[in-house]
Amino acid sequence: MALREDADERNEEAVEEMLNELWTKYSDKNRYFTDLPEAIINSKAIRFQKMGVRYMEQLLIVEDDIGLNQGLCKALKADARQIISCQDLKTAKEQLLCGGVSLILLDINLPDGSGLELLREVKENMPGVPVILLTANDTDLDIVDGLERGADDYITKPFSLSVLRARVNTQLRKQTSSHKNAPIHIDLFHFDFEAMTFYVEDSKVELSKTEQKLLRLLVENRGRTMTRGDLVDRIWTDGAEYVDENALSVTIKRLRDKLGAQKYIKTVYGIGYSWVTKDE
Repeated sequence: MALREDADERNEEAVEEMLNELWTKYSDKNRYFTDLPEAIINSKAIRFQKMGVRYMEQLLIVEDDIGLNQGLCKALKADARQIISCQDLKTAKEQLLCGGVSLILLDINLPDGSGLELLREVKENMPGVPVILLTANDTDLDIVDGLERGADDYITKPFSLSVLRARVNTQLRKQTSSHKNAPIHIDLFHFDFEAMTFYVEDSKVELSKTEQKLLRLLVENRGRTMTRGDLVDRIWTDGAEYVDENALSVTIKRLRDKLGAQKYIKTVYGIGYSWVTKDE
């Protein structure tokens, strides 16, 4: 045990030293990075995703400095946590379409635009996903601007790893707590999963436990496409070795009919289903 603790401490010191060297890059706060290669997505994360493995937490890091990006990935690595790194807005938006993101660590100054653009889109379409802004802009006006645009927290460079981890963990705890209890209102729909009451306008709708699980996954991930495999794995969690491939299609149809949600529950052919947002 002592040897393992010593190894962990040495690894921590190595990461801290690497990041400290990177901070010197930010002495000129007007510096922008425009000559970096295409964003790198963690190849291991992609392989697991294609295999249908679901992680408890998925962190999306959007930072255009390669060294800093890699340092953040190492610093935030934890059990039951998937970390995906991007270096530009285009790749970050593509990754968000895959769904499952628990938190976004977002740099403002990116090669193909401002991170504030992505912040706006996330808060409009995925309001439950916390966003922590990460930038060298540290004036009060910059901080207030970021927070008023919907950021859940704001960290200026340089920062300590312990502060970064604490703020990330705080946002993840808040997200878990709020998702467990908060009723969801979408247009004519009112869903309270804690009380197990579901309304379309003033009409109460009775849903089976399976339909409730499916509805919750769709509305809590609205705007994202949930794959058939992911939905089956998360709904039928009773350990059954075999689930009829038509079970999900039948449940989707029943849910659409009961809620009158044909326009909201969208079939993404060959992939899965999504609860559409107003922008779609």
